[in-house]
Amino acid sequence: MGESATSSSGYARGPPWLFKGRALYQLHLVKAEIARAFIPKELKLVEAFGYTLGGLFLAHYDDSPTGLVVIAGIVWNPPTSCAWASRVLVNSHEACRHGRKEIGLPSHMAVFSKRETKASDQPLYKNQIGSFHSKAKEHSDIEVLEMEDNSKISICSISLPCAGENWQGPKIRISLPSFSIYPCRVRAVKAAKISRPINTQHDNSSDAIEASERNLGDRLTTEDEARNQSISILLSKPIMALEFNLLRMQVEAPKIVSTQSRPKKNQVGNLGTC
Repeated sequence: MGESATSSSGYARGPPWLFKGRALYQLHLVKAEIARAFIPKELKLVEAFGYTLGGLFLAHYDDSPTGLVVIAGIVWNPPTSCAWASRVLVNSHEACRHGRKEIGLPSHMAVFSKRETKASDQPLYKNQIGSFHSKAKEHSDIEVLEMEDNSKISICSISLPCAGENWQGPKIRISLPSFSIYPCRVRAVKAAKISRPINTQHDNSSDAIEASERNLGDRLTTEDEARNQSISILLSKPIMALEFNLLRMQVEAPKIVSTQSRPKKNQVGNLGTC
């Protein structure tokens, strides 16, 4: 998803790859029929009552800008399960090539435009003792634009509270088959607000997305359909969000999770199994 923390050309060194920075991991309730359209037929989707757990992984690494993974759902991969990516957006050509070639990710080039809104920029409100203060807290707005040839396609706008430089949370360490997270700070946070694209060059309206949902069939057949369904995943209901700070993540080489028909690599080599 980003540049290697060891050097600007770290991908050429082969696995494992090391990433440092911070990230938001947000879980959403995603309709099973939407998730299933991204997943090979021979793999079993983990679902209940017509829904699976999807969401997003938004990362900012020290040696590279932002990357966004849209997670379609959870796939059963005995003896564990893994998250399956429907779309990966990065603003590094090297990261995009690496994701597609080495890990089998559906990677695309993107532009991330970030804007900080300070409390002082918000309207002032009068409190009970007559003084004025800002009611709104600081937050960041990130507009995600996917690159297609020479055009930019609006994917979404992500609004999340600013964590500040000195926020504290417990230290955790995670070791899973495809990646390891060394001790880093983590805390539960309020879910980021995802809004619909504005001024898109393609029709990403709610009517278009719903029409695409009704015509999913066995698999998504066009790039526009895949993009629209990934947007619908981002707009689905969030249920939990975790924020990682001082993150150090080591990613191993991807493993084959499907041996029937054409072999497929694990589409979440950067997230791993869970």
